[in-house]
Amino acid sequence: MFRDVTRYKQKLTTEECIDILIHTKRGVLSVNGDEGYPYCMPINHYYRAEDGNIYFHGGKHGHKIDALKNDDRVCFCVYSDPIEVEGEWYYDFKSVIVFGRARPVDDETMIKISRELCYKFTDDEAYIEREIENHAAGTLAFEIIPEHITGKIVHER
Repeated sequence: MFRDVTRYKQKLTTEECIDILIHTKRGVLSVNGDEGYPYCMPINHYYRAEDGNIYFHGGKHGHKIDALKNDDRVCFCVYSDPIEVEGEWYYDFKSVIVFGRARPVDDETMIKISRELCYKFTDDEAYIEREIENHAAGTLAFEIIPEHITGKIVHER
C-alpha cells in the first residue's frame, strides 16, 4: 500500500529516520481537510522512543481538529538542517515522511507530552509549569501511530 523510496541509494535507515524525528523541532502535518482539500500546517512535535509514536498538541477547536475527527489518516514530514556540500553551491538535507493515524490522548498523557515538547525548546522549569497551568485546560494532544516511515537524503542541485 505504501510506496518505497524511488531513489534507493538515497534511502535512510530506520535508525536515521528516528534520529531526525527526535532531533527536529518542527514538521508539517497534512490532514484530509474540507471538501477533499489537503490541509497542511507547521507544528512542533515530540517523538517518544518508548512507543515509537509522534505527539503534537493544539487547541480544542479549529480546522485541524475538525479534519482529524472526520479522518484520522495523516502524513507528517520533517527535514534536517541543511548540510553543506564542500566546494558546491548547493546543500543536502535529510527528510522523513511518516504515514499514520492520529488520535487524541487522555489529559494525563497530554500534560506529560506538553512538558516533553517544551523541553525541546527550553529547560526553564518555571516557564514550563506556568504554561501547563495556564493552557492545559484548552489543549488537546494527539499521537500519530506510524504505519509507514521513509526517509532519504535530498540533493538540492
